[in-house]
Amino acid sequence: MTQPATFRRVPGPRPRLPEPLRTALSLAASGVPVLPLRRGKVPFGNCRSCAGNACGGRPNMKHPGPCRCSGVCHAWAAATTEPAVIASPAWAAAWRQAVCVGYHPGGAGLTVVDLDDADAIAWARTALPATRTVATTRGEHWIYQGVMQSVNAVRPGVDIKSLMSYARWLGPGAGVTTALPAIVRALAVKVPSPARRAPQTVTVPLRGQGGACPHRTPTYLDRGIAMAVQRITDADSAVHATVYRAFLAVLSTHGRCGCLTDTHVTRLFTAAQAKGESVRHCTDAWTNARTTLGL
Repeated sequence: MTQPATFRRVPGPRPRLPEPLRTALSLAASGVPVLPLRRGKVPFGNCRSCAGNACGGRPNMKHPGPCRCSGVCHAWAAATTEPAVIASPAWAAAWRQAVCVGYHPGGAGLTVVDLDDADAIAWARTALPATRTVATTRGEHWIYQGVMQSVNAVRPGVDIKSLMSYARWLGPGAGVTTALPAIVRALAVKVPSPARRAPQTVTVPLRGQGGACPHRTPTYLDRGIAMAVQRITDADSAVHATVYRAFLAVLSTHGRCGCLTDTHVTRLFTAAQAKGESVRHCTDAWTNARTTLGL
């Protein structure tokens, strides 16, 4: 007797994942928190429940939103390494519309120095230690190991992306990722802006201030300069801010009677430049300190 035919479902090829989603899953497997970016290379908008941060709370690092929303909400805070979240139905529509993958540098223990044009790149090559670099549409990303606050426009064409920020994934880049240097951290320190552009030379615009002179002997002034030089030399972070504060301390004590000379200022500038400051940064800091003290 002939046996009846039996039919088995033959598995066909699995649906091909969108390219951004495949890239995101690969990055997440290596510990990089990811999120989809839509046209304009920006995050997707919040869902109705999260619109205007109506859900309340502060975005955190572990969940895709302060309310544990299953959607791609709260921009950088949506970034995650959980494959179940990344490939979930709640994220599926976003991946179909995504034009690229974003990631949270701070969540991966990284800082991205975003150089937006050729001038910014030229500055970085002379001012910053070499590290892994990734080409962008108009410039480069310099990627360092370590985290810090994110700040835009720290200088012309330069943004810093790390904590509470996102960057576009553009590939692994070239070179070896090195430790986040103090000079990059110092870029995030805000100091007062000068009223006008400072000159590029070392000058001492303090002659004839007419204030009471506190210098009974030259030793008092020399000791003050030496202390300021040592303070700058010992700085291992926030160098730019340390230089400004050292200049401010010198000027507040010694800047009103006209006893400071070019030699004294040169000692201060030399110490600052040994820590990576340019002559322009030194002169700007000096002018800022004078403006703050009304000199």
